[in-house]
Amino acid sequence: MDCNSLVCFLLKSSQSINKFMKTKMIAIVFLAAELAIASSAEKLSAPNHGRIIDAVDPRAEFLISSDQKIEIRFLDAAGKAIAPTAQVVTVTMGDRTKPTTLLFIRVGDTLVSDRAIPAGKELPVVVKIQNGPDAKPVYAKFNLNLATCPTCSNAEYACACDH
Repeated sequence: MDCNSLVCFLLKSSQSINKFMKTKMIAIVFLAAELAIASSAEKLSAPNHGRIIDAVDPRAEFLISSDQKIEIRFLDAAGKAIAPTAQVVTVTMGDRTKPTTLLFIRVGDTLVSDRAIPAGKELPVVVKIQNGPDAKPVYAKFNLNLATCPTCSNAEYACACDH
């Protein structure tokens, strides 16, 4: 191969690689955009400014009421509250050496804890939800931070601004 042929070959190979890389980069950008749109479409906002629990179907909203009781509402795909059917909910929270277990009673379309939450501004929480007495339980674990978010004005445990 003479020098001119080698230079031409390398030049053409370089152009092919650049075209290939540009095509791949454009595909990656479009894929990322689709994922962002899909995840934002799936993100459900809490109708009462509580915390959405996605691990269970139907999704649930976890909310601390003004009387310091926990309210659980189940939500349809549009984010509207639906009546609980056979769901059984238990919340264990507070001091890990002496945790408090809350049971729930149905009040209209809401499950309300049998008593108020223990004192404290930041409490570890384990929510156990069963879609029926014989169903496999689903667990959601988080810290219940009752401070107010300065950006979205929700309690930090239900912050909607993803900071």
